[in-house]
Amino acid sequence: MVRTGLWSFRFSTAALVLIPAAVGINYIGKLFVELLKLPLWVDSIGTVLSSMLAGPIIGALVGIVNNVIYGFTTSPVSFVYAITSAVIGLVTGIMAYKGWISNIGKALVLGFVVGLIAATVSTPLNISFWEGTTGNVWGDALFAWMTAQGNPLWLASFADSVVVDVPDKMVTVLISFLIFRNLPEKVLTMYDTKQEIERL
Repeated sequence: MVRTGLWSFRFSTAALVLIPAAVGINYIGKLFVELLKLPLWVDSIGTVLSSMLAGPIIGALVGIVNNVIYGFTTSPVSFVYAITSAVIGLVTGIMAYKGWISNIGKALVLGFVVGLIAATVSTPLNISFWEGTTGNVWGDALFAWMTAQGNPLWLASFADSVVVDVPDKMVTVLISFLIFRNLPEKVLTMYDTKQEIERL
């Protein structure tokens, strides 16, 4: 199918190549964070960038494939978080289509929104599989403090996710935006980047 709107797309050669390349970028981000012991995830750059380039469907597919691979290679629980990754791809792609990557200020708002939504989607998963924690030192410290103060589990778990996901997704979207902004026009046309996105 020829891409003519937000939800229509085509599996062009460029799009098919983009999916494994974007998954690879996610892996590099994850490895970079683990090596430097950073307090963020930074493992969705490929998902976000592919959403900016090829739309929400491709972005969601990248997120799902990414977590399936994580599930086979790191932890089976990663399969479940494919839901969160897919939502990140969908929200980014939709907001990019609506013009939220036309400048750096809007990109930061996009990152903030994506972070809040990711935290909202992940919270019930964290409660189901990790007793509400995220595995992040900063977030889990806040979680421990809030539960010790008698706050509800869901609220402590959501706060745990928010303090990690919001700054993480803002950084992720900012990095992706800067990459997207500096891509050659020839690359953008390969992915049929939507004309409604005002190209900076």
